[in-house]
Amino acid sequence: MLPTEPLNDIAIWLASNGIARPTTADMVQTAVAFALVLLALLCGWLVDRYSGDRLEALWSKVVGGYGEGLAPRMGKIARHATVALLLALISNGWVWNGLSAIIIGLAMGGAVALGSRSILRGLQLPRQLAWLVAAVLFVVVLSGAIHNATNEFNLLALLDTVGFSVGSRRYSLLSLATIAVAAIILFALVRLANRVIAHSIARAKSFDPAQKLLIQKLAGIAVLIVAFFIGIDFLQIDLTTFAVFSGALGLAVGFGLQKTVGNLIAGIILLMDRSIKPGDVIVVGDSFGWVNKIGVRAVSVITRDGKEHLIPNENLMTQEVENWSYSDRNVRVRIPVGVSYDCDLKLAQELMLQAAKDSPRVLKTPKPNVWLAAYGDSSVEHEILAWINDPEGGVGNVRSDVLNRLWYLFKDNGIEIPFPQRDVHVKSWAEAAKPGADKG
Repeated sequence: MLPTEPLNDIAIWLASNGIARPTTADMVQTAVAFALVLLALLCGWLVDRYSGDRLEALWSKVVGGYGEGLAPRMGKIARHATVALLLALISNGWVWNGLSAIIIGLAMGGAVALGSRSILRGLQLPRQLAWLVAAVLFVVVLSGAIHNATNEFNLLALLDTVGFSVGSRRYSLLSLATIAVAAIILFALVRLANRVIAHSIARAKSFDPAQKLLIQKLAGIAVLIVAFFIGIDFLQIDLTTFAVFSGALGLAVGFGLQKTVGNLIAGIILLMDRSIKPGDVIVVGDSFGWVNKIGVRAVSVITRDGKEHLIPNENLMTQEVENWSYSDRNVRVRIPVGVSYDCDLKLAQELMLQAAKDSPRVLKTPKPNVWLAAYGDSSVEHEILAWINDPEGGVGNVRSDVLNRLWYLFKDNGIEIPFPQRDVHVKSWAEAAKPGADKG
């Protein structure tokens, strides 16, 4: 038999401090709540173990390379979501006493916090923001679970009492935390929606790269607009407060942002009419290279030297642009060659054709050709006409390869490559050599 006096003393002390002695029913209910929490955690572990790999593969298939951060975390997210859902059902399915509600609230708040942190980190949000959202959600869930069970303690109401006023609007700690968490969650949802949309558009086979890029940009703008209005509605902000701001923004666009807006519209037009597409080889002024991407403000053109030129979209709309791959990727390369007047002209031309055909980048169809261009001062001028279908690889290296091959073919077959020569006849020497030339 255990002594009952110490227990009675403890019960008297608890009663004197306003804390009722837990009954046997309360202890049983607490034990049941603890067992249900353990059962929920076990179910979450089983979901992670047996469905984590499948969820990761499914997410990678749906989102592709755009979801590289979320895919490895899908098992953990499913585990925490399962635990939170089961504990929410348990919390609302029975009227629990205070200690049971705290146990369930702690477990449910932890599951919600860890799940939200995994999602936000998977979307590459900063660690501090992820932990901030997790902490706020943990407090909210725990406070809600305890308040539902006891109807006494309400941390959210306490936070709402501490605040300050700005004009006619009052801001409390609760409202500031709500605004911060809502902004972070909306930002994460926008990023997630953009990734899913981008992967879906990339998998579509009925659009070319320019159309896909255009649809991605328009979809991104639409997602931002929807997120903006959802945030405005969630925070209950009166849209009339933006009247002055919209007027100032209109003036700014009219005076200071003309070029920016013009470049934005020009970029959309370029994507719509598909005159310039990513991968095209273009020449704009002194810039020659292949189009890497079409941005909101400028087009990125990478040259053969590895330099990346950012050309404003407006320039491509107003200036003359050479597009080597607009309707056909085949580009003809002209290679000038001169041979001696004394050589076998037919053999020289055959060797020129052979050098062009042996070059790996020169196409067989259309086949290369040799033209006799002119009779020069010291050589018979020819042009080798060779076709390539990868202009982004450059044309100078094709000329170099053909001319290198031709050099050795000319050497092996005795074809001379002439260089300018001059014959000088000095008539005064002949006059001076005549007899009596020095007599006056």
